[in-house]
Amino acid sequence: MEEYGIYIAALAAMAVIGGVLGCIIGVAVKIFKVKVDPRIELVTELLPGANCGGCGKAGCADFAKSVVEGENAPNKCPVASQEQVSAIAQALGVELGESMKKIAVVFCGGDKNQEKVQTLYNGVSDCISASLIAGGPKGCSYGCLGMSSCARACPFGAIEMINGLAIVHPNLCVGCGKCVDTCPRNLIKLVPVDSKVHIYCSSPEKGAVKMKVCAVPCIACRKCVRAAEEGQFDVNGFLVSVNYDAETLPEPEIVEKAKCPTGCLLTADQHVKIEESEKKNKGEAA
Repeated sequence: MEEYGIYIAALAAMAVIGGVLGCIIGVAVKIFKVKVDPRIELVTELLPGANCGGCGKAGCADFAKSVVEGENAPNKCPVASQEQVSAIAQALGVELGESMKKIAVVFCGGDKNQEKVQTLYNGVSDCISASLIAGGPKGCSYGCLGMSSCARACPFGAIEMINGLAIVHPNLCVGCGKCVDTCPRNLIKLVPVDSKVHIYCSSPEKGAVKMKVCAVPCIACRKCVRAAEEGQFDVNGFLVSVNYDAETLPEPEIVEKAKCPTGCLLTADQHVKIEESEKKNKGEAA
């Protein structure tokens, strides 16, 4: 009987302690409760929920807070559709904001079939790691390292590694910019979604130097510049690039008109098809 009395006393003591602690926690919750603006939850629900960080915030909830507080306009979310942006603006009674939709481009055309291999690399499959070992395996010290870092960083599967080269699929890219920060050679840039033509080269070296390590470099022959409207291309030493801030961007027809001797001037679709075709042909040959 004494043992049962001890058990009952212990249970009673635990119940009392539990009740006291419960009351303390309840009071603490009321005292220290943080009031959440219901509009933040509303905006969070209206956002795509990708949590990609392309807006510069930690996630959708953090971005929603910045929109409610007036720090960001609704359209600063690169993933949100026009309908979602309009719904957020209407719910908060704010302006949509002005911005241009962008997509990522990897400015390199030197795949493993086009670019000379400088050294064998057998380390971690990471672009930063590879760049620290003798500048990477490829001969061009300005080209794509081909270690898939950008592809792994893309939350939307818009970057594919083909023939050791990072290829962006424009129809999948939302312009979140996650890939931009992963490239140690700054080859990836966000450009206006309306831009269809690109020069897939980033090397500032002289044409003769580039040709020794790559079959498809920009040799600054300026054929594209002469074939285009004034201001559509920029010439920077031995490298030509599209002027994405131009009033009118080069149309796809410029590729045929310019007849780039190395083939680095391409539309995004042509770039993808060339790499896919090389991959298929290599597979058939094997």
